Amino acid sequence: MDVMQRFSKAMFIPVLILPIAGLLIAIGNIFTNPNLLEVVPFLDNPYTVGFGTIISGSLVTILQNLGIIFCVGIAVGLADNKKGEAGFTAMLAFLVFINAMNKFMELNGTLADPEALRGTGQSVVLGVQVLDMGVFAGILLGVIIAYVFNKYADIEFNNAFNIYGGTRFAFIILIPVVVIFAIVMTYIWPFFQSGINSLGGWIQHAGNFGLFVYGALERLLIPTGLHHLVYTPFLYSSLGGTEVIGEAVFEGSRNIYYAEMVEPSIRQLSESVIWDARGISKMFGLIGACLAMYVTADPDKKQRAKAILIPAAFTSFIAGVTEPIEFSFMFIAPILYVVHAALSGLSMVVLNIFNVRSIGPNGFIDFLLMNVPLGIEKTGWPMYILVGLVFFVIYFVVFRLLIKMMDLKTIGRETEGAETRLYSKKDYLDKQTNLSHEDDVDVATQERGSIGVTVVELLGGKDNIESVTNCYSRLRTVLKDPELVDEAGLKNETQASGVVVKGNNVQVVYGVQVGSIRKSVDEVLGFSSKD
Repeated sequence: MDVMQRFSKAMFIPVLILPIAGLLIAIGNIFTNPNLLEVVPFLDNPYTVGFGTIISGSLVTILQNLGIIFCVGIAVGLADNKKGEAGFTAMLAFLVFINAMNKFMELNGTLADPEALRGTGQSVVLGVQVLDMGVFAGILLGVIIAYVFNKYADIEFNNAFNIYGGTRFAFIILIPVVVIFAIVMTYIWPFFQSGINSLGGWIQHAGNFGLFVYGALERLLIPTGLHHLVYTPFLYSSLGGTEVIGEAVFEGSRNIYYAEMVEPSIRQLSESVIWDARGISKMFGLIGACLAMYVTADPDKKQRAKAILIPAAFTSFIAGVTEPIEFSFMFIAPILYVVHAALSGLSMVVLNIFNVRSIGPNGFIDFLLMNVPLGIEKTGWPMYILVGLVFFVIYFVVFRLLIKMMDLKTIGRETEGAETRLYSKKDYLDKQTNLSHEDDVDVATQERGSIGVTVVELLGGKDNIESVTNCYSRLRTVLKDPELVDEAGLKNETQASGVVVKGNNVQVVYGVQVGSIRKSVDEVLGFSSKD
């Protein structure tokens, strides 16, 4: 679990860059969108159109070079220390890899005609013709590079060879490793390529059932913190579809979406692509769930329930942060979480039936910036909102019915003496294993001046913390004794939305401010050298 969580966190480094590129492409598209130019004629001039063309055209290259982006990002994320040098080493190793593969394929006579690469399973990466491994090349290389780098980057020599010690020695070791890996891939990757294409074909041929499984599974894995391992391949590899746009081949639903944003000749986004429509449950469904919990709350607890549910619903709608609500499902009513996952998958099916090609995985702001500039004809975004409103009603009706019928103790319906609050995954695990934990909040923590000091002490002190990392919304730690964690203190004194415990891995959900909290914690622990 620790290894998988480290890998999951490392994946966020490259993944979180792509929405930035996508949003800037959308801004560029505002100035080049012919539909918009017809409505706003004053934008139709060489200066604004040229600006939009430069912005969108310069950023599309990011989508066409995901291999090196993921390679460097994952190597940096998995490196134990010297992360900057790990990234530089990864870039060098990636160049060695593509050139080694190209030369070996040239010697074998397996290079296809560079003028007719379409359908050959080969592509040009950074000007070098190689097997089309897409984002998987970057992921696999990133893991290999990080492993070798962590193993050899601290080795130093006390003789004339000391100049070749440290990170330089790690690169020396990587050269034969990467060359051998490139040669091996020329033999075995075609089999993987065939399997990937078959799986993508199965999902596409499975139609709405495949979409339902994809959407439901992505939600069901939220409690483990590994849910993005499900959707990433569909967003950035051929599993999500393949499309030829202009002169380039794009793989993955998100990449195709961004690429089609800047192609004015395309009137409607491709129907053959597995689109990522997770935003329906985040922007509309969970608000209906929160409303259902509010209206079913006991009269004397409604105000307290409202104070908890409104911020949670707002955060889910605006920023797509759903953990506080979803963890509560896991604790107080697992059946609600299963229903939530099923409805999330169903929402994707409904959007596909209506041929809606809008996306909104990170809340309403992202939805507006990514879809409205493209126009209704391409995305069908008004239907997306209409479907979202329908699912808001479905969530509300189904959740209200289940809460009433099964007498579920949701927020505001707790038994006498129970606390009205959002719950964490650890609460759920404690209930399942019949463990009782008493909250022991140290009043003295109210006088602590530093958020880092507070977090460290509530996690059991410096000696209890082995490592600290973070992803988009969670502070991820490995502790010697997770029983020393003061969950109530983390929630009450540091405004944590939830606490997740899996073995010695403890995750504290803070949302978008997690970066500053991580930095403060590192300063207290003396981990700043590992950033």
